[in-house]
Amino acid sequence: MRSLILAAAMLATAVPLAHADDYAAGAIKSSNTAKGEVLANADGMTLYTFDKDAAGKPSCYGQCAAKWPPLIAAAGAKADGDYTLVKRKDGSMQWAYNGRPLYLWQKDKKPGDVTGDGVGGIWHAAKE
Repeated sequence: MRSLILAAAMLATAVPLAHADDYAAGAIKSSNTAKGEVLANADGMTLYTFDKDAAGKPSCYGQCAAKWPPLIAAAGAKADGDYTLVKRKDGSMQWAYNGRPLYLWQKDKKPGDVTGDGVGGIWHAAKE
């Protein structure tokens, strides 16, 4: 029994652990803000969801997307658990969390800003 415990302990230290705040190969992370812990892009800018989006289908285009830029995935990006990719009309791929497309907000100026939370009653800071 003692050798089994020792072997398990050695294996646990040999396997690197993923950072709890780093998702989708670093494209998304968690960030502490005045509104609590939210999802953010790699630069720490808050990510938002839009109530008018259907699961897996972005609906923010044109002027909407100018104000709420979609979180576009890098070429070759792969889904990672709850973090998936949804296709936009132009063929680009946008990150989504639990099927909800993710966006930035033009008025957030620095990491940790959450000025888009609650805008119009239909935009919300993305949370796990």
